[in-house]
Amino acid sequence: MQELTRKLIHLVFGLGIAGMVLVLDHTTATAILAGGLFFGIILIDLILRGYTIPVFSALVKYVDRCEPLPGKGALYFAVSTLACVILFTKPVVLPALIALAVLDGVATIAGIRFGRTRIYNGKSLEGTIAGIVVTFLVLLLVMPVQGALVVAVIAGIIEMFSPVDDNLVIPVSVCILLTTVPVLL
Repeated sequence: MQELTRKLIHLVFGLGIAGMVLVLDHTTATAILAGGLFFGIILIDLILRGYTIPVFSALVKYVDRCEPLPGKGALYFAVSTLACVILFTKPVVLPALIALAVLDGVATIAGIRFGRTRIYNGKSLEGTIAGIVVTFLVLLLVMPVQGALVVAVIAGIIEMFSPVDDNLVIPVSVCILLTTVPVLL
């Protein structure tokens, strides 16, 4: 299934980026993210102009949602990640990236498989709860229980109800939350 593949890619790459932010120094992580974003924008521009880029074009064609902007979700993920890395400290950024990668991926996968109770915009209660629970469990690896719980629930609410793409707002919202309520870390 196309959506399952999209969300597995989202999960793997999101956690990979979080791992990169964890192990690399700020300058290197920022440079890699900025370079990747710039390269991604060039690829999107080439596709919009009708060029076929080996591997990338096929991947976009297979997993993209056929929106006017190819790779929009990945682009928004990269923009919000770079903004977070530039504006916030590593201890704040890491849970934000994990929350986006895990919650969005798990909520969709669980919603497709088990979702019966639609709440808002086609999203299911079952998917949202699964996303929050799994995100909470993964966040326990990098933060205390109370912080992991608050971040997972807030990210779940944002993912469910935000009128703005969750790839843009979840990381920044979590970073703002953890910066203004540092006791959660």
